[in-house]
Amino acid sequence: MNRRSMLYGGAAAVAAAAGAGVAWRKIQPHQTVSAVSASANGADPFWSLSFDTPDGRPLTMNTFRGKPLLVNFWGTWCPPCIEELPLLNSFYVANKARGWQLLGLAVDQPSAVRKWLQAKPLDFAVGMAGLGGTELSKAMGNTAGSLPFTVVFDAAGQVQHRKIGKVTPEELKLWAAA
Repeated sequence: MNRRSMLYGGAAAVAAAAGAGVAWRKIQPHQTVSAVSASANGADPFWSLSFDTPDGRPLTMNTFRGKPLLVNFWGTWCPPCIEELPLLNSFYVANKARGWQLLGLAVDQPSAVRKWLQAKPLDFAVGMAGLGGTELSKAMGNTAGSLPFTVVFDAAGQVQHRKIGKVTPEELKLWAAA
C-alpha cells in the first residue's frame, strides 16, 4: 500500500466515524427538562417564561397564574390548527366569565401571524413561540412534536390534560366542567 492510499483510507475512516457520531446524536433519545416541572428552588420554569405578542409587546406566563388556562400550540401553516381556532375562540368567549384563560402559542413567524390575525381576529391572547415552540411543546409532553398541541392547567398551575391533534367540542366541555 502506498502512502497516498493510506492517507485516503485514514481520511475516509475519520469521515465515516464523524458521520456515525452525527447520526447517533440525531437518533438517540435526548433527555429534556420538563417545562412544567418544579425546579430545585421550587419555582416552576413554565410560569417564568415570557413571549412577545405578534405586535411585539411582552406577554409573561406569570400573568396567567391563579385561573384555569388552556395553552394551544399552533401555526398559520398548519391546516388542523387553523380549523380548530374558531372552536377554541368560542370556548374562550363562553368560559372567560368563569375564569378560563386561553393562550395561543404560535410556532410561526410574527409577520405571518399578524397577517392571519388581521383576517381572522381571536379574542384570546396570542404569544410568539417561534421555532422554539416545538421544543417547548415536546418538553410539555408533545412526544411527536406535532401541531396542534394543547395543554390544560388548573387554577393551581398543574397540568390536567394534554392533547396532540385537534381538540373536540366534547373534550372542551369535559375540561371546562372539571
